[in-house]
Amino acid sequence: MDGSQLLRGALDAAVLAVVAQEDGYGYDVLRRLRAAGLTEVGDASVYGTLRRLYRSGALTSYVMPSDEGPHRRYYGITGRGRAQLDEARTVWADFSRALSSLLQTEVEVPA
Repeated sequence: MDGSQLLRGALDAAVLAVVAQEDGYGYDVLRRLRAAGLTEVGDASVYGTLRRLYRSGALTSYVMPSDEGPHRRYYGITGRGRAQLDEARTVWADFSRALSSLLQTEVEVPA
Protein backbone atom coordinates (compact mmCIF):
# COMPACT_ATOMS: atom_id res chain seq x y z
CA MET A 1 0.00 0.00 0.00
CA ASP A 2 1.28 3.45 -0.90
CA GLY A 3 1.82 5.40 2.33
CA SER A 4 1.97 8.70 0.46
CA GLN A 5 -1.74 8.43 -0.39
CA LEU A 6 -2.62 7.89 3.29
CA LEU A 7 -0.37 10.77 4.27
CA ARG A 8 -2.02 13.15 1.81
CA GLY A 9 -5.39 12.58 3.47
CA ALA A 10 -4.03 12.97 7.00
CA LEU A 11 -1.50 15.77 6.56
CA ASP A 12 -3.79 18.56 7.80
CA ALA A 13 -4.40 16.67 11.05
CA ALA A 14 -0.70 15.83 11.45
CA VAL A 15 0.38 19.46 10.94
CA LEU A 16 -2.28 20.74 13.33
CA ALA A 17 -1.21 18.18 15.95
CA VAL A 18 2.45 19.23 15.68
CA VAL A 19 1.65 22.95 15.89
CA ALA A 20 -0.78 22.34 18.78
CA GLN A 21 2.15 20.93 20.79
CA GLU A 22 4.31 23.98 20.11
CA ASP A 23 4.41 26.83 17.59
CA GLY A 24 6.88 26.21 14.81
CA TYR A 25 8.27 27.52 11.53
CA GLY A 26 8.04 25.52 8.31
CA TYR A 27 11.22 23.47 8.51
CA ASP A 28 10.68 22.85 12.24
CA VAL A 29 7.20 21.46 11.56
CA LEU A 30 8.62 19.29 8.77
CA ARG A 31 11.40 18.00 11.04
CA ARG A 32 8.95 17.12 13.83
CA LEU A 33 6.64 15.29 11.41
CA ARG A 34 9.56 13.23 10.12
CA ALA A 35 10.79 12.56 13.67
CA ALA A 36 7.29 11.24 14.47
CA GLY A 37 7.66 8.67 11.69
CA LEU A 38 6.15 10.48 8.70
CA THR A 39 9.43 10.18 6.79
CA GLU A 40 7.81 10.38 3.34
CA VAL A 41 6.33 13.84 3.90
CA GLY A 42 7.61 16.33 1.33
CA ASP A 43 8.82 19.85 2.00
CA ALA A 44 6.42 21.45 -0.49
CA SER A 45 3.46 19.52 0.94
CA VAL A 46 4.11 20.80 4.46
CA TYR A 47 4.71 24.41 3.40
CA GLY A 48 1.57 24.34 1.25
CA THR A 49 -0.46 22.83 4.09
CA LEU A 50 0.76 25.48 6.52
CA ARG A 51 -0.23 28.27 4.12
CA ARG A 52 -3.63 26.71 3.41
CA LEU A 53 -4.40 26.15 7.10
CA TYR A 54 -3.35 29.75 7.80
CA ARG A 55 -5.64 31.09 5.05
CA SER A 56 -8.55 29.05 6.41
CA GLY A 57 -8.09 30.51 9.91
CA ALA A 58 -6.86 27.28 11.54
CA LEU A 59 -3.40 28.76 12.14
CA THR A 60 -2.04 32.14 13.07
CA SER A 61 1.42 33.32 12.06
CA TYR A 62 4.08 35.72 13.22
CA VAL A 63 7.65 36.52 12.21
CA MET A 64 10.63 36.11 14.54
CA PRO A 65 14.28 36.99 13.92
CA SER A 66 16.69 34.10 13.58
CA ASP A 67 20.33 33.94 14.63
CA GLU A 68 20.91 31.45 11.79
CA GLY A 69 19.73 33.53 8.83
CA PRO A 70 16.62 35.36 7.68
CA HIS A 71 13.54 35.88 9.82
CA ARG A 72 11.29 32.85 10.28
CA ARG A 73 7.50 32.71 9.98
CA TYR A 74 6.12 30.78 12.95
CA TYR A 75 2.70 29.19 13.00
CA GLY A 76 0.44 28.69 16.01
CA ILE A 77 -2.94 27.01 16.30
CA THR A 78 -6.17 29.00 16.66
CA GLY A 79 -9.48 28.05 18.25
CA ARG A 80 -10.75 27.06 14.81
CA GLY A 81 -7.64 24.93 14.33
CA ARG A 82 -8.17 23.20 17.70
CA ALA A 83 -11.77 22.41 16.73
CA GLN A 84 -10.57 21.05 13.37
CA LEU A 85 -7.94 18.93 15.16
CA ASP A 86 -10.51 17.57 17.63
CA GLU A 87 -12.78 16.62 14.73
CA ALA A 88 -9.87 15.00 12.87
CA ARG A 89 -9.00 12.94 15.97
CA THR A 90 -12.58 11.65 16.18
CA VAL A 91 -12.79 10.87 12.47
CA TRP A 92 -9.39 9.14 12.51
CA ALA A 93 -10.25 7.04 15.58
CA ASP A 94 -13.52 5.88 13.99
CA PHE A 95 -11.88 5.18 10.63
CA SER A 96 -8.91 3.41 12.20
CA ARG A 97 -11.15 1.23 14.35
CA ALA A 98 -13.30 0.24 11.36
CA LEU A 99 -10.35 -0.46 9.07
CA SER A 100 -8.50 -2.44 11.76
CA SER A 101 -11.60 -4.59 12.23
CA LEU A 102 -11.86 -5.20 8.49
CA LEU A 103 -8.18 -6.03 8.10
CA GLN A 104 -8.29 -8.56 10.94
CA THR A 105 -11.20 -10.43 9.36
CA GLU A 106 -10.54 -13.26 6.93
CA VAL A 107 -12.45 -12.62 3.73
CA GLU A 108 -13.66 -15.70 1.88
CA VAL A 109 -13.61 -15.44 -1.88
CA PRO A 110 -16.27 -17.55 -3.62
CA ALA A 111 -14.87 -20.13 -6.06
